Amino acid sequence: MKLITKEVRIGIAGIVALCILIYGINYLKGINMFKPASYFYVKFQNVNGLADSSPVFADGVRVGIVRSISYNYDQPGDVIVEVEVDTELRVPKGSTAELVPELMGGVRMNILLANNPRERYAVGDTIQGTLNNGMMEKVSAMMPEIEKMLPKLDSILTSLNNIMADQSIPSTLHSIERTAANLETSSRQMSRLMSRDIPQLTGKLNTIGDNFIVISDNLKEIDYAAAFKKIDATIENAKMLTEKMNSKDNTIGLLLNDPQLYNNLNSTATNAASLLEDLKTNPKRYVHFSLFGKKN
Repeated sequence: MKLITKEVRIGIAGIVALCILIYGINYLKGINMFKPASYFYVKFQNVNGLADSSPVFADGVRVGIVRSISYNYDQPGDVIVEVEVDTELRVPKGSTAELVPELMGGVRMNILLANNPRERYAVGDTIQGTLNNGMMEKVSAMMPEIEKMLPKLDSILTSLNNIMADQSIPSTLHSIERTAANLETSSRQMSRLMSRDIPQLTGKLNTIGDNFIVISDNLKEIDYAAAFKKIDATIENAKMLTEKMNSKDNTIGLLLNDPQLYNNLNSTATNAASLLEDLKTNPKRYVHFSLFGKKN
């Protein structure tokens, strides 16, 4: 009699296949049945679509998975999530867990580890959880403001369309383009002026400044007191000369102030002019020249 019959072998093969199937399903879920792990409970008011076997992260590193999610019927409004984490993970007291929606869909759980090296949660303790909507929450908060802005944006777009439809806009743009070209030309000319003419002007100004310095040094060497004395003496002499010219007790004064002398000199000049004129007209009357003697 055979100890292992055909039926026994079939049963053993079915059990082995079932174990392999269970292990494979758990492995695909991220559950390692042969690796020791510890577990905690996290209490949420809303899991926001969190599913079993979802990954659990701490500081950006995957440290466990979600084993199960159950609704607390004794305290409505609470959802208990069982989390399996690595045995090496120490969860300090004061730590919390948060659910963060991902951009591609789904929800990820993050354990926010507190800075408390002295105390830690024991296996099976309950951690408080929160829901962090991230950018979606900020967008939801901004939606009322955006709705208020939509009519204003519509009116602004209408005004812009009316402005762009105006026929004067192209000519204005061409004018602006020409103005920009003129500004560019002016800028180039200014650059040439700054690079060529300004240094020359600066050199000339420096030369003028040096000349002023030389003139200033020369002016410092002038004896102003002696110069003013000479000027005063010259003015005094001019004053004396003027007084003498106005006085009649000298020749120049008589010449300038005596009308009779002036009249006599004028009469003498007139007679001399008449004599010269008569001499030119009748020279024989005044000069006689003959080789044979005088004639009667």
